[in-house]
Amino acid sequence: QVQLVESGGGLVQAGGSLRLSCAASGRTFSSTTMGWFRQGPGKEREFVAVITWNGGTRYYADSVKGRFTISRDNAKNTVFLQMNSLKPEDTAVYYCYFGPYCLGPVCYPSPSGSWGQGTQVTVSS
Repeated sequence: QVQLVESGGGLVQAGGSLRLSCAASGRTFSSTTMGWFRQGPGKEREFVAVITWNGGTRYYADSVKGRFTISRDNAKNTVFLQMNSLKPEDTAVYYCYFGPYCLGPVCYPSPSGSWGQGTQVTVSS
């Protein structure tokens, strides 16, 4: 079973940037699609971004397109989420996810996937 540890969250002013990291244990990281989801206060958890095993395909939620960039370093078993031009509505707990599935450009947790513990991102206005 894979274990995921997120880092990089914090408090930032609107318009600022943060970079989230997710370090994974396990030998199958480099062959697995990875994703980021988030859950804002009083909201359901939602898809943010996904990247295939070799980085060849990346999908983003419409709300973050053009501002967020997902990337990965398979040599370090790590996936990143660079978040620029942050808005107060980006405030949420951000979760790394191992093994989502996608229906077109929208992705979902799968029964065999794994969640990280989450990292809080707070954007002040």
